[in-house]
Amino acid sequence: MKNTAVLGLGTMGHGIAQVMALAECRVRAFDASPAARDSLNQRLNNNLHELAGVGLVDEADISPTIERITVCDSEADALRGAEFVTEAIVEDLTTKQELFARIEALVDPTTILASNTSSYPITDIARDMQHPGRAIVTHWFNPPHVIPVVEVVPGEHTTAATTADAYDFLDRIGKTPVRLNQEIPGFLVNRVQVAIFREVLDLLGRGVASAAEIDRAIQGSMGLRLAALGPLAIVDYAGLDVTARVYQNLVPHLRADKEVPAALADIVAAGDYGAKTGQGIFPYPAETLADEIAARDRRYAQLVKLIHHCEDAGQRGAPPTPSSNNTAKSNDTAKSNDAANERTD
Repeated sequence: MKNTAVLGLGTMGHGIAQVMALAECRVRAFDASPAARDSLNQRLNNNLHELAGVGLVDEADISPTIERITVCDSEADALRGAEFVTEAIVEDLTTKQELFARIEALVDPTTILASNTSSYPITDIARDMQHPGRAIVTHWFNPPHVIPVVEVVPGEHTTAATTADAYDFLDRIGKTPVRLNQEIPGFLVNRVQVAIFREVLDLLGRGVASAAEIDRAIQGSMGLRLAALGPLAIVDYAGLDVTARVYQNLVPHLRADKEVPAALADIVAAGDYGAKTGQGIFPYPAETLADEIAARDRRYAQLVKLIHHCEDAGQRGAPPTPSSNNTAKSNDTAKSNDAANERTD
């Protein structure tokens, strides 16, 4: 698949189009907002130069990448000849349902229709389609041109061929696709993130630590470890027996209700939505916001580059595959390991 289309050129869509174009796909793009269409090339140029600054993109590839993206004046024009379509419009179920039902008649029968939704099952989005087997969720993460992982989530009617082709396509364009075996609300990553956010916001609301100290603590401990290893590998190294005891001791004290924490609800009620409004948990002055976002993306990109370097050197962020030689431990060695692993923190 070399001919792609991206519908919606906001925060996510423009970065998705960039990744595809950088992988030498031809991209036809559309957004109902003239401002989003008109500003696309400048945003792409900024992104690509930031990535070039940390060595993830060659300067010579910037102009050819932008030239592979055609900004169209209509949805139908953007879909012309597309083999893979990614929808990145507003996160509203009805709007997405209408879009998918409308566009399937405008593309070839074999064209894959992917949604970048972060919350809606593709089974619901594709409800009104004549051929829902071609529909699938490909959930990218912000900023999409930097964060490697894309969740691949088939629905009840998604065909095995659609799932395999979507996975292979994302892999080919340089992403790290993760296939889910079940279509569950929030998919995989957002479920974990919300569990973390619930506890962090509760700690903030109870005054256990300041917002800056909470961020400092998580970034310099759990955040550092998660950038190097997955959470399941971390508990393996810590010791599953110790992890089970800590879990049992702490879970009764963790926040477990289903209400939005007051620390978040009060800020939202005041109209402070974070960077987009200039104020959230932290302030975001308009005159420095663009520079702050660029600095954030550079930090992400530097971490991605480091991870790629480790992978190229054979130092993958996953536990080693056990061999018969290193799994047959003596009782003395096992006891020594137990003693060393009596801490999970």
